[in-house]
Amino acid sequence: MNAIPALLDHLVLATPDLAATVADFARRTGVTPAPGGVHVGLGTRNHLVSLGGSSYLEIIGPDPEQCPPGSPRPFAVDGLTAARTVTWAISPPDLDAAIAHARAHGYDPGPAQAMSRRRPDGTLLEWRLTDGDDAHPSGLVPFLIDWGSSVHPTATGLPTTPLLSLSARAPDPDEVRPLLAALGTDLGLTTGPVGFSYTLDTPLGPVTFH
Repeated sequence: MNAIPALLDHLVLATPDLAATVADFARRTGVTPAPGGVHVGLGTRNHLVSLGGSSYLEIIGPDPEQCPPGSPRPFAVDGLTAARTVTWAISPPDLDAAIAHARAHGYDPGPAQAMSRRRPDGTLLEWRLTDGDDAHPSGLVPFLIDWGSSVHPTATGLPTTPLLSLSARAPDPDEVRPLLAALGTDLGLTTGPVGFSYTLDTPLGPVTFH
């Protein structure tokens, strides 16, 4: 079994059809993801499921109630033809120190950007994360996030499917491992086409997503 990475904040499951992917997740696991909120101006919204502890799964896709944004939607959802886990995030104790440490060890995760979304109950969540434009193109190297004074998504009573294991594939795992180390985390890697694999504990038994 592959260990859960240190500092894991969330996995990002991007989809061209949010409603269909949420329904498929519910069918496979017996757990219905909770509405997360709307990314105003970015053209996306999300649904969330706790993975246990302070980690969660974000299912993100186009928001049909928003006008198309003037720039590409986050996580390249406009180019997807099917749902795919595209990347992941870690939450270091000190975001700025973690960025400086990574740069000193040969990997630049990009600058921290301020972002926000509004929960269905109207609460505004604000956080900072490293700019995805500078991220490793595979998505296997996580971006960094700091929730600041906002309530973490896992503290809002989300439905839960505990994460049992997480691993990934890369054409050249040895190229990715030093970048993970620079960020103070790790990810079980095997050689193959880029992709994630994780198993969740659900009411219907363990379910693996690829």
